[in-house]
Amino acid sequence: MKGFGATVLRAGRRFMSSLPALFGVLVFTFLLMRVLPGDPAVFFASGPNAGKEEIEVIRKQMGLDKPVPEQLLLYLYDVGRGNLGRSLMTGQAVTKDLRDRLPASLELTLTALLIALVSAVPLGVLAALKPGSFVDHGVRLFCALGVCVPTFVSGLLLIYVFYYLLGLAPDPTGRIDVFTSLPPSRTGFLMIDFLLAGDLDGWWAAFRQLILPAATMALFVIAPLARITRASMLVSLGSDFVRTARSVGLSGWHIVVTYALRNAILPVITIAGIVFSTMLGANVLVEKVYSWPGVASYALDALLSSDYAPVQGFVLLMASVFVVVNLLVDVLYGIADPRVSI
Repeated sequence: MKGFGATVLRAGRRFMSSLPALFGVLVFTFLLMRVLPGDPAVFFASGPNAGKEEIEVIRKQMGLDKPVPEQLLLYLYDVGRGNLGRSLMTGQAVTKDLRDRLPASLELTLTALLIALVSAVPLGVLAALKPGSFVDHGVRLFCALGVCVPTFVSGLLLIYVFYYLLGLAPDPTGRIDVFTSLPPSRTGFLMIDFLLAGDLDGWWAAFRQLILPAATMALFVIAPLARITRASMLVSLGSDFVRTARSVGLSGWHIVVTYALRNAILPVITIAGIVFSTMLGANVLVEKVYSWPGVASYALDALLSSDYAPVQGFVLLMASVFVVVNLLVDVLYGIADPRVSI
């Protein structure tokens, strides 16, 4: 327990040291949005044929009539108060839009990561146990295909096979079909909310709607997880403690699970944290293919319409998630191996 407390304390220090990086992300994103081509005031004033007065009203509403340094100071002041601005697309506060959409992205990303881990770790272990065999080459080929095929292509192929040809998947348009009533929103995660409401039919409908986009995302991230598992297992299986365990007559699977895999799992934890952060911010293609109402598709729509506030809020959210996930990985790393100090 003492070691766990020390790990958490060190993680807290790491978090404090990450604050300057978050500040840099804030400033960089703000300046980047200001140098992008296009005038958002013209876009939201109904196009280039809008009158000058209407455009000026929009510019004043967005704060674009002030010098850039003053805009930056005002933006940093608002962020410090928890105000990320207002989206001109939705007419709502960016914090509310992100809060409403983040559970959808988290539910999709966590499910995809779970599918990827459940698939990749056994594949990596099997490949490491029989290096150079047909199984090893098959796993490596599968990983190569997963990386080479873009997510929108694999998503369309899965829709074509499981929805159009086989009819096993529901209509790939959103988190729930139009015939299912939404449960009371308690967590924002539909599957959890359905369970809390005691609606098993609704839970099954949400699960069927989720599994295809989650599988699409998982196919793309199985490769790095399986590769790092295979490489770590090969190193672990060739170590002295595994040879000693074999020499005393321990069973093969006992050695693999208790000794080899336990030591090989540490790099997998690190890669899983990086993969999760990447998936959460880069799943925009999957969200677009499946009409999934997540934060990535929300940010893309805002970027295409030059709506500054949602894009800035999204980048800040992703940077914060990246920091938190890395701190969580550090804590798990310390728990898995108390010799590791973060």
